Amino acid sequence: MDAKDWLQRRQVVVYAVAVALALGIGVGRPASAPVLEGFIGPVLAVLLYVTFLEIPFVRLRRAFTNGRFVAATLGLNFLVVPVVVWVLIQLLPPEPAVLVGVCLVLLTPCIDYVITFTDIAGGDAEQVLATTPVLLLVQLLVLPVYLWLFLGREIASAVEAGPFVEAFLTLIALPLTLAWLTELWAGRSASGRTWQATMGWLPVPMLGVTLFVVIASQLPRVRESIDQIAAVVPVYVAFLVVMPLLGRLVADRAGMDAGEGRALVFTGVTRNSLVVLPLALALPAGYELAPAVVVTQTLVELSGMVVLTRVVPAWLLPPGRTNDFMP
Repeated sequence: MDAKDWLQRRQVVVYAVAVALALGIGVGRPASAPVLEGFIGPVLAVLLYVTFLEIPFVRLRRAFTNGRFVAATLGLNFLVVPVVVWVLIQLLPPEPAVLVGVCLVLLTPCIDYVITFTDIAGGDAEQVLATTPVLLLVQLLVLPVYLWLFLGREIASAVEAGPFVEAFLTLIALPLTLAWLTELWAGRSASGRTWQATMGWLPVPMLGVTLFVVIASQLPRVRESIDQIAAVVPVYVAFLVVMPLLGRLVADRAGMDAGEGRALVFTGVTRNSLVVLPLALALPAGYELAPAVVVTQTLVELSGMVVLTRVVPAWLLPPGRTNDFMP
């Protein structure tokens, strides 16, 4: 086993260390939060660049032609998930900042570490990676609609489209283009191949750095409002319990094998907290609590992933399964 494989096999430990360090900095040195917050965007862009480099574009195009998986992913995330979210927010207090934060994060499917957790669980990570651009684009289009339907025009109008468009351009379009150019360079030049091989070391460390920057920069907000934020934790836990079951049901209806089914489950359960955080930070006065609500979901979700990366392949979607599960 080479050093890169060793690192990938222990990536959960890397993430746990990053989260532990972030908690320590967030508690011990809260004054560093504004500085760390400025690194969120650049760190995310680098993370997504090295993530997109992981799979050659010829295989990425092949994966994207799987219309059944793409359709199931879109249906699960933009038809099934909104119904679940609408039910869950009925359990929350009528605090606009809390409701906006919960809706921002739960209505937006993950486009970064979902690939990692899918791979850990033995799912088809290529299929997940292939759908990430369209997932973010559809989020951009439908999120304002769902916010208006769920929260009303006044609250929905507080969420401006500009930061989300900027997030798409800088966090998806730019890294994806650079990854494609890097692959072309690697196909024509030894120096390009060396660069690509070097970048292959970075996905695990960069995700650790991203988690550290996001959590350490936002933890003071969470601590200051812990009494208000506590109400969202049961909602996030309920989402983690319900969505794998619904994902399995959709996978069965689509006739997916275990690898595709696991990929579908993780696209339905993991949320886009890292990417929507800049959007929450751009909200106007009166919504200062929303970023803390988003980061709380990150902490709950990461804890849940420790369980789901084991439960999904062992019980929910085991190898050689048959479509006889009914939640």
